[in-house]
Amino acid sequence: MSTSASKKVIFAALAGNTLIAITKFIASFVTGSSAMLSEGIHSIVDTGNQGLLLYGMKQANKPASEEFPFGHGKEIYFWSFVVAIMVFALGAGVSLYGGIKHIIHPVEIENPLVNYIVLGLAILFEGASFIFALKEFKQVKGQLTYMEALKQGKDPSIFVVLFEDGAALLGLLIALIGIALVQLTEIEVFDGIASVIIGVILAITATLLARETKGLLIGESADPVIVKAIQNMVDQIDPIERTNEVLTMHMGPDYILVNVSADFAPDATSDEVEASIAELDKRIKKRFPKVKRIFVEAESREHFLVTHAEEMKL
Repeated sequence: MSTSASKKVIFAALAGNTLIAITKFIASFVTGSSAMLSEGIHSIVDTGNQGLLLYGMKQANKPASEEFPFGHGKEIYFWSFVVAIMVFALGAGVSLYGGIKHIIHPVEIENPLVNYIVLGLAILFEGASFIFALKEFKQVKGQLTYMEALKQGKDPSIFVVLFEDGAALLGLLIALIGIALVQLTEIEVFDGIASVIIGVILAITATLLARETKGLLIGESADPVIVKAIQNMVDQIDPIERTNEVLTMHMGPDYILVNVSADFAPDATSDEVEASIAELDKRIKKRFPKVKRIFVEAESREHFLVTHAEEMKL
């Protein structure tokens, strides 16, 4: 997904969550609903998260420097991980606390009609944001399944919004059911139970987000299809006799670092080696524009195997 498309998704979610949060807090104040308060906190957290993602995207676009020679692309991964922590600590934590508190000390819900109106509007706005994000995601995933696309995706901004909006919609439905049960049964504890369930949903969402962003933050490789294609391109270059290995790492959603270990023919001259490396660099970058830096190491097969064996022992 392009940066502009990612920003559109985030801005849409940011605008929707801001309006929804305000209406939820007003409804919670008027009715005294714990589930509605949890939903209001959830929307505030989501609004702050979108702000963090936009900040991360801005920081990731900073140019390379002497201190950061490969740029700041991983800033978006770091701030996406912070978002996961925020969802867990603030969203899930506060919702669970408020829910348990209202289970122990139930509070009567007043003017439930206000909650229904607010929840209905929130579902409408949140659903629109989710559909917009899903539409953009469909354009990116191509023939991949949703799970494959999420696992192979290198731009966390889109799946963070998808996860958050999905959790928000589910939380809204839970809050709606909880308030309806209170009104039908006159048992106020259902409101607190709904708040606890919302907290559990947010905790699960945060865990999934953290797992997806952890690999990118540590240093995840490029798509296996890209790695295999680069290896085939290396094999086609003369005077390379054998490709020892191709290592890749995403330094950002649109920045792939490539390191190639290749066994050159023993009789290859330095000029031939230099020319072949230049040609390889040209071909790879032309086919895969996201590849920004390529390092080629001339290494005999025997030396590579010995070195690799020693690394495995370590």
